[in-house]
Amino acid sequence: MEDSIRNQFDHIPERISGLVDLAYNLWWSWNPEARTLFKQVNPQAWKESIHNPVRMLREIPIEFLKRAAENPAYLRRYDIVMRRFRKYMNATGTWFSAQYPDRSSLTIAYFSAEYGLHHSLPIYAGGLGFLAGDHLKEASDLGLPMVAVGFMYSQGYLHQQINPDGWQEDITEPLDHDAAPIIRVLDSAGEDLVVRVPHIDPPIYVAVWKVQVGRIPLYLLDTDIPCNDPGNRGISSRLYTGDLEQRLRQEIVLGIGGRKVLHALGIEYAAVHLNEGHPAFALLERVRERVERGMDFEEALEQVRATSIFTSHTPVPAGHDVFPVDLIDRYFQAYYPALGIDRTGFLQLGVHPQIPGAGFNMTAFALRASAHHNGVSRTHGSVTRQMWKCLWPGTPEATVPIDYVTNGVHVPTWLNHRMRDLYDRQIGPTCPNWLAEHDDPALWELIDEIPDAELWHLHTWLKAKLFNRLREQERIRWAVPAGARPGPAAGGAFLNPSVLTIGFARRFSTYKRAHLIFEDMARLKRILNNRWYPVQIIFAGKAHPADNEGKRLLQQIYRYTQQPGFGGRVAFVEDYNEKVAQYLVHGVDVWLNNPLPPMEASGTSGMKASLNGVLNLSILDGWWTEGYNGRNGWAFGSEMAACEGRDGTDAAAIYDLLEKEVVPLYYNRSIDDVPHGWVKMMKESIKSNGPRFSSRRMVKEYFARYYPSLLKSAGAEYAPPAAAKPRAPAWEPQVQGKTREEID
Repeated sequence: MEDSIRNQFDHIPERISGLVDLAYNLWWSWNPEARTLFKQVNPQAWKESIHNPVRMLREIPIEFLKRAAENPAYLRRYDIVMRRFRKYMNATGTWFSAQYPDRSSLTIAYFSAEYGLHHSLPIYAGGLGFLAGDHLKEASDLGLPMVAVGFMYSQGYLHQQINPDGWQEDITEPLDHDAAPIIRVLDSAGEDLVVRVPHIDPPIYVAVWKVQVGRIPLYLLDTDIPCNDPGNRGISSRLYTGDLEQRLRQEIVLGIGGRKVLHALGIEYAAVHLNEGHPAFALLERVRERVERGMDFEEALEQVRATSIFTSHTPVPAGHDVFPVDLIDRYFQAYYPALGIDRTGFLQLGVHPQIPGAGFNMTAFALRASAHHNGVSRTHGSVTRQMWKCLWPGTPEATVPIDYVTNGVHVPTWLNHRMRDLYDRQIGPTCPNWLAEHDDPALWELIDEIPDAELWHLHTWLKAKLFNRLREQERIRWAVPAGARPGPAAGGAFLNPSVLTIGFARRFSTYKRAHLIFEDMARLKRILNNRWYPVQIIFAGKAHPADNEGKRLLQQIYRYTQQPGFGGRVAFVEDYNEKVAQYLVHGVDVWLNNPLPPMEASGTSGMKASLNGVLNLSILDGWWTEGYNGRNGWAFGSEMAACEGRDGTDAAAIYDLLEKEVVPLYYNRSIDDVPHGWVKMMKESIKSNGPRFSSRRMVKEYFARYYPSLLKSAGAEYAPPAAAKPRAPAWEPQVQGKTREEID
């Protein structure tokens, strides 16, 4: 820990000063014993900090710290947790070191526009960010040599406030850097490290922050510094700006600036993994550096291509960034000659063959500049091959070199700690180290031996915890001025913990169809207000600030919460974030997901829910086409694209399932008031999805399928495992029917 940080916590007794080291490493966020260590200093301080140990340690009165430092019982727990933490950080016997003994040249640089790590660091918008965050946490647990690059968004992502009419107000709250688990990166003189983005005019400078994610360093770029002009200072202020020029500048800074920062830090790596197309210019900068050292452009591009992997998350053509040529010219005039090619050759790198005049397409460029490409589910891999087969003309669609690695979630993060304790008691006697081997499906078969009543009672406790949280939020809202006070039903004040509860928490985009369950209002009201078998629904989610259609959809849902005809059985949770997500995926009974196929690339919220025994009721799209087995939840619809009348058909399928299967199964109780049939399905959901859709399986699959080839191309000397074979060959893509050699 840097002295500059330690000096800010000199009020903490020396005996427990390790709390500072712990607070600045997000390892605590997925280890409940570490979180408990902070909570035990003072539960109220932990609560008021919103479970942010950095803020807590800054604000807590010193007497509580002194009391903890003199408490033998607390110190025993402190010493145990700190030993675990230091052993974890210094471990050499990791999965990766065993698989790949020569690890000196195996570092992977992971680039992403957002990272969902914890709500104390709000630099994420949704699923893409949480996938990236889970990837880093899993890489840390497995001991992978990885470094990551992203953005320090000074305004974070938006806070959501719903006005009385149901319209989403976008509230920005500047990030309090002093109360976040981040550290400024300094240069050799002890000053803030500042790096200029090379060959970009007018000049852009970035400062650097560091987040320690277990063993993985994440470097965040910050343009809000005095040496930038006012326009450039705002580049890193907001996530996913709607301003096209500002977005281009962000992607330049993330890719080119991010690569330059790693160079300035002396961090060498063997290969690059791009999480979506936003950071794809990092590949361009890798090419430029090789050209600068005297390499021919084509040779440099081939070397970079062979050591790069690109993961696409976007099944919708409109979701891919495309920049007008005049904007590209404005920022890359000095970059063209630095690459050793002319303007035409540069622009061809980003041409979409079917719409060549559209501009510079970041996904087309990323596919051309990388040898390895994948979607994030089996269905999405197929959709992506169909979407981009034009880059490989003459190649049968089935053999277009775009594979898939289905997403997974970080089990220690998303598994509720009490549910984890239950699994420990059940699996632990047979496999004491089960959490370190949780991608082994055989271990999860022991879930069947958990007594039904024990699993059910824990689920009802988690459900009660969710409802308590909703009521606490309603109490807080009650104190606002009367003119802005929402109706009591809106936030869930009238919900009943004993009633079957459906959760729907998604980004409010029209294709996710949050409105679908309201398609037949009369039928839905009959289902919700059934005298003997009632149902209730909790909605949560944000619309993008520039998405007025999404905001109108959200407003419509919110207004339903105010209608007496629904009996107070529809609620909306305001300001959805990682903390709210934890309560929901742990506490609802059913997780509803009904996007318009095939627009769900993967989806991970349902994976998190299933891990905790929540049952999925989902359309057959994304991950659920692989996860559903007929015994672990419910499926409806088909993978066909949109067609007239589809909403009505899919809504009717949801109603039928609720009326004929879901509701009867939930309320079919034995004399012990346990729905044994429901619990049987909960167990099937846990054991079938827990290991298969874990980020451990996902990260191991990336390494087995792609990284040996990447690192072999980089000259790494090691013997990859026998299973390490890519599923499809990595042919070089073409540009408008010509090979790269023909173009130049």
